Amino acid sequence: MITLYHCTAARSFRPLWALEELGLPYELKMLPFPPRAFAKDYLALNPLGTIPLLIDGDTRMTESAAILQYLVTRHGPTPLAVGVDEPSYGAFLNWLHFGEATLTFPQTLVLRYGKLEPEERRSPQVTADYAKWFLGRLRAVEAAVASNETLCAGRFTVADISVGYALLLADRIGLAKDFGPAVVAYWQQLQARDGFRRAVNAENFAGEAQKVKSFWS
Repeated sequence: MITLYHCTAARSFRPLWALEELGLPYELKMLPFPPRAFAKDYLALNPLGTIPLLIDGDTRMTESAAILQYLVTRHGPTPLAVGVDEPSYGAFLNWLHFGEATLTFPQTLVLRYGKLEPEERRSPQVTADYAKWFLGRLRAVEAAVASNETLCAGRFTVADISVGYALLLADRIGLAKDFGPAVVAYWQQLQARDGFRRAVNAENFAGEAQKVKSFWS
């Protein structure tokens, strides 16, 4: 049984969504956000205090994009992956890591210095600068989905999950109002997927059952 440690709408939503798309059994452990501050016992499992943490037998992973690649490789074959022999393999890997390294990183600074830090440490300048950075990088997604429903290989893959989570986070922190028309349509399409909806329902159900309040509520 796979175990996933998760906070609502955090990076761990990527593997949660993938688990639902793959139809794999898993146990979802909800944590308050940020767990390093509000779930000290979790540090014994992950000294960094970050999420996700995915445990699959002897495998322990904490990087959300890497977990996506692991799940579709270890628990495949699946059309959610792009094979090394497919022309879009390089594009697949690029988008898979673009979602985290290029899109999510600047948003974490918007979140930190716009919401998480104590009032006296918040910085409108930092939040504005990194919001602009994120939206500038998002132009690549706008171009990619302007004439395609997905990012690569002509089908939905975990690369779309990686980038799709960045859009979810942007929505939560108030940046979705600046999405271009193609990204708006793409994001609506992703939210309409059964796997996405099941993942949202799973985190809501687990949060209520485990009495873990969402940071966003």
